Amino acid sequence: MSTESTTSAILRNQVDLLDFIDWTGVECLNQNTSHPYPNALKQGYREDDGLILESDADEQLLIYIPFTQVIKLHSIVILGPEEEGPHVVKLYTNKEHMGFSNVSDYPPSDTITLSPENLKGTPVKLKYVKFQNVRSLTIFIEDNQSGADMTKVQKIILQGMTVETTDMKGLKKVEDH
Repeated sequence: MSTESTTSAILRNQVDLLDFIDWTGVECLNQNTSHPYPNALKQGYREDDGLILESDADEQLLIYIPFTQVIKLHSIVILGPEEEGPHVVKLYTNKEHMGFSNVSDYPPSDTITLSPENLKGTPVKLKYVKFQNVRSLTIFIEDNQSGADMTKVQKIILQGMTVETTDMKGLKKVEDH
């Protein structure tokens, strides 16, 4: 079985969670204002290879992404250049108001180490059990591939599904007999 068909079978029920991001609440710490997070996250921007998210003072980036619905996160795709692309990335679920000063106070839901293949678009499967009821995701990019001063991210794709909720109005009351 080819890698292609395996990947598509795994991702059959997974969607790009772009439509479920609450854009009014997205924050990115240490971004270069000339190269902000929409370049890597927003539809239309992230497809343009000339647009990137770039760190500012050092190589670290802290991105907070709230969702409009509870989601299950299956995998993440992070594209970046070979040298300045992200290397160690820590993911945190449902943690608000994290900053560089307190990010190490919490254990990450998952830590991924990106390879050059990942940076070309190979999805990284996450510890799915840890990403079942996600209201927000914090992505902490700790360093980059080469130890460069700046980290550059071309695209971030979150793959998963929404948590289906029961429509209580649609249920019929069972009559007692």
